[in-house]
Parts: sequence; C-alpha cells; structure tokens
Amino acid sequence: MEQVGEENNLNLDWDQIDTILLDLDGTILDLNFDLEFWLEYIPKAYSKKNKIDFQHAKEIVISKINSQEGKLTWYCLDYWEEQLELDIMKLKNDISHLIKVHDHALSFLQSARDNNKRIYLVTNAHRKGINLKMKMSKIRDFFDEIISSHDFGVPKQQQKFWVELDKKINFSKERSIFFDDSLDVLKAAEKFQIKNVVAINKPSTKIAKKNIFGYMNIENFSEVLPL
Repeated sequence: MEQVGEENNLNLDWDQIDTILLDLDGTILDLNFDLEFWLEYIPKAYSKKNKIDFQHAKEIVISKINSQEGKLTWYCLDYWEEQLELDIMKLKNDISHLIKVHDHALSFLQSARDNNKRIYLVTNAHRKGINLKMKMSKIRDFFDEIISSHDFGVPKQQQKFWVELDKKINFSKERSIFFDDSLDVLKAAEKFQIKNVVAINKPSTKIAKKNIFGYMNIENFSEVLPL
C-alpha cells in the first residue's frame, strides 16, 4: 500500500502482476447512472406510486437505502423491489442509456487482454443489474469471469468474500491488483493482503475528484497504461 501523501505515485511493475480484479460501478462504469437512478429516478417513481411530493419521497428512499449501507441487501435488487414495491428492472431499463464505460477503461481492458492478464470483474452488484450493464456496455467478453458478492452471500467489505473469491479463482495476492472506488472495500482488500490496491478517485463524471488517502489513486485508466 502507498503511504499517505503518495497517493499518485504509481509504481506498478506489470511484469509482476498476473491477475487484475476490477470493481464495476464507479470503476469500469461511470457511477452517474447509479446516482441518477437511486437518488432521482427511484424517488420520482416512488413519489408517483405513493402520491407524495418528490422531496418527501426522496427522503424516504434515501433513509431506507442508508439503513442497509454495508450490507448485502444494500446491493440486492430483489430486496429493493420488495421494500419499495417498484419494478426495479423496468425502471433501470428506462434510463439504461445512461450506462457508460469510463474513459480509457476499454483501452485498459484491451491492453490487459493483449498482455494475457487474468481479468475478473469483482462486484457487489446484483446479477440482474450486472446483466443489464453488460448488455449496454458490451464489455462482458473482456473478463475471464464475473463474480458477484451475491454468489457468496457476503459483500466485498467482509473478509469471507475474499476467502471465497480465492477458493473460486485461485489467485496470488502478491501478483494481483485490485481497483475500486469504495474506501471500505479497499480496506478489506488490503486486509486480505492483496499487494496492489488502487483507488478510483473520480467514480462519476458528474462529481469532483476526491483522493482516497492511504492508497494509490487514479482518476482514470490512462494513468496505468500501457501495461
């Protein structure tokens, strides 16, 4: 791990890295879709369904979301469909045009593939959401495998996830690199002793860059090219 104050000092030796572990939302994909969906579009639908004003609906939805933060339910579309009594996947499809791949992410994925790296999508996202995002982004074929924390019953924030991931794909911690935009997940990967842990400090094109101190930071994947 890089020391505090050295967040942009990327000393990566790609010859010593075999396995690339990548988060999805905010890392490979622009987080704008998810922010727009959960903070604007869902409250709008909830407001209409329950015949309440938008601001009140937004407060209710955000309160419900915050109550599940850090839990697997926070990411579970089936859970939210039941809690909010909304057709979540229909609503996601309504604004699916907002699903965008981050700048330079495709170049990075292609370079990683060309250099024979093992590439795994490692996400807390629910399978239904993953399928929609793969359809819209057309990046599925870059990955050796797509792993959702729902497969293991625990989110990436918990060590059990990493233990189960290791069993499933048998990767070397010393020869792996992990990219994510969430501090609690980065901490979990570091605790599991993955040697190279990199923070994405601009997960959405709609929000300002914010360094995650204590880790190597990148704004986009151009900073780690060429492999």
